[in-house]
Amino acid sequence: MTAELVRGQNHTLPQTRLEIRVSAGCPVVAGATLGDEHGTVRGTEWVAHPGSPRLPGLEVSRQAAADHRLAVDLDALPGAVHRVTVLLALPTGAGHPARFGAVAAPFVAVTGLDGTEIATFTLIGLDTESAVAALELYRRHGAWKVRAVGQGYAAGLAGMLADQGLDRAAELAASIQDAVASGLARSVAPPPPRAPEGERVRHPAGPAPAPADPAPPRPGSEPLGGPTTAPAPGATTGTAPGAAAPGAAAAGNAAPGTAGGGPIDYAHPRRQTSAPPPPPPTAPSAAPGQPAPPVAGDATGWSMDERLYNQIWGMFEDLARAVAAYRSAVDFAESRMEQELDRALSDPRHRLGGAGDLARERARDECQDLTARAREVLDRDLSQLAAESAVVEPALPAPYAGWDNPVWHGYRVPMELPMALRLGDLHLPERTDLRIPLLVRLPLERGVWIDSGRTASEAAAATGGDRLRRLAMDTAVTLAARLLAVYPANEFSVHVIDPAGAAAGALAPLTGAGVLAAPPASGAGGVSAVLAHLTRRVDLVQMAVRAGAADSLPPDLDTGEHLLIVNDFPHGFDDRAVTQLRYLADEGPAVGVHLLMVADREDARDYGPVLDPLWRSLLRVTPVADDHLVDPWVGHAWTYEPCRVPEGSHVLEQVLALVAAARRADPR
Repeated sequence: MTAELVRGQNHTLPQTRLEIRVSAGCPVVAGATLGDEHGTVRGTEWVAHPGSPRLPGLEVSRQAAADHRLAVDLDALPGAVHRVTVLLALPTGAGHPARFGAVAAPFVAVTGLDGTEIATFTLIGLDTESAVAALELYRRHGAWKVRAVGQGYAAGLAGMLADQGLDRAAELAASIQDAVASGLARSVAPPPPRAPEGERVRHPAGPAPAPADPAPPRPGSEPLGGPTTAPAPGATTGTAPGAAAPGAAAAGNAAPGTAGGGPIDYAHPRRQTSAPPPPPPTAPSAAPGQPAPPVAGDATGWSMDERLYNQIWGMFEDLARAVAAYRSAVDFAESRMEQELDRALSDPRHRLGGAGDLARERARDECQDLTARAREVLDRDLSQLAAESAVVEPALPAPYAGWDNPVWHGYRVPMELPMALRLGDLHLPERTDLRIPLLVRLPLERGVWIDSGRTASEAAAATGGDRLRRLAMDTAVTLAARLLAVYPANEFSVHVIDPAGAAAGALAPLTGAGVLAAPPASGAGGVSAVLAHLTRRVDLVQMAVRAGAADSLPPDLDTGEHLLIVNDFPHGFDDRAVTQLRYLADEGPAVGVHLLMVADREDARDYGPVLDPLWRSLLRVTPVADDHLVDPWVGHAWTYEPCRVPEGSHVLEQVLALVAAARRADPR
């Protein structure tokens, strides 16, 4: 029976291998400290946090999230540890709440590995606190208990760590927040809410969930996923999955002001104000004991595109959790084998004869058996997901499809903006042929940085510098072409800054089709002119939106969406141009100006930390396969590959020709 604890109450723990599940109304940082018999944390090596998530017997999440699962093996803790304190803190920075009193009360549950709840605690009564000691597991007379603490700290993480006796607590707190912030550029935008139970047929459940896997949301909570500057799609109560989270930038398809002088509407054209209908019951019946055959569009949504979007996110999450469960099972098997081997070696009876060899062989056999069973479950889940992918991929509309999908050969310029755009594919090493489309919501809510540096990864280091820069620019061109193709005619403009003219060859598809707003800008004068033009647009539209005076905008101002491609940054940029670029990155998305940078961060080293906010505000992708992106559930490192046009295909030129023809036929 579950013990529902109140502050100060304790409860005996019936087992030593546990999960601690955290659900909050916004992304929070979850960590844990180890304390001695006096409750003192002896050093930073006794603190588990996103920058150092693993300690003996303890593992926490690698990023801020609304839902967490912390893994605890009390038997594996160092002998000097008598207390484990679970800490929650709010991330610092713009866009995050400053106090727990402004968000829903966090909920913490201690469970067994099978998910059975042992004790729960709701942290009510918090106000100005930005960090809280949620609960503690402590040793008393040889047994372990859990106590509901709920002690908040208005001084934040630094104050809480200092209260536990940690020296240099402020430095550690700052490093924890830096580790969370540095993950922003690596994080994939979180998914919309999952379909209610029973409305979506998924593959059979795998083994026990991974320790680091965030828990599914409690009833009434809103799954927000991991940290990102982009708001969580669908996180607003009472909205469809297409809605934005509270505080999201209202970056959308700009419509010219009406004759009545109403404000410019930058709302997403597909945002809804009520829950979507369930998917049609089209799934064929399955044989008894077998999973239902996969069907394209089996998620909830107002349209097939929305159902496919939600289904892809479901596949993404299922693959992340299935692999997390497998890796957790393998880690447990190896840890158990090591413990058995240690016991065998330390037992004097095993030092003579063959008893020691038998004990070691038995431990290895048990490890292999547990690993084989975990792999069997994973293979079953992967097979089901592969079958679903084989059904979903051919059914994708052009914005979600790869360039090799035949849907592009029937392309027509759309009349309205789609929900999302495919940036590339993601996969994990457990099955590299199972690819999940990386979809980002439209309009873009954060810019993109295509990393052309050779120090970014081993794959980049193995690619020649000139070739890598060409691949990076090719990736930028194909992404710009996809954006032009999915917007209605003349509602999306592309500007290019190429200070040295080095990207002329890569830009040929865009310049040849005549779809650029102007020829690529070169030289310091060209850089200054383009930045001044877009900065002026951002300023004017911001003032018009805030004042509700759309009719005051100059008649020549293009209120459509704009994309600025910057090649070879920081070449050709002075301090003023860098400041303008940062301004566009921060303020542009809210009023329809988006940034696509092709740059090597090493080239900008002379600017020092002044550019760190710029890099963190952008989603980093690479022109070659690289495992740098993380999911918002368990923090796996996913290998990303950009969408490439098949060798010898002319689909890109054909699509751009149709876009150019539509723009000429509908001048605005």
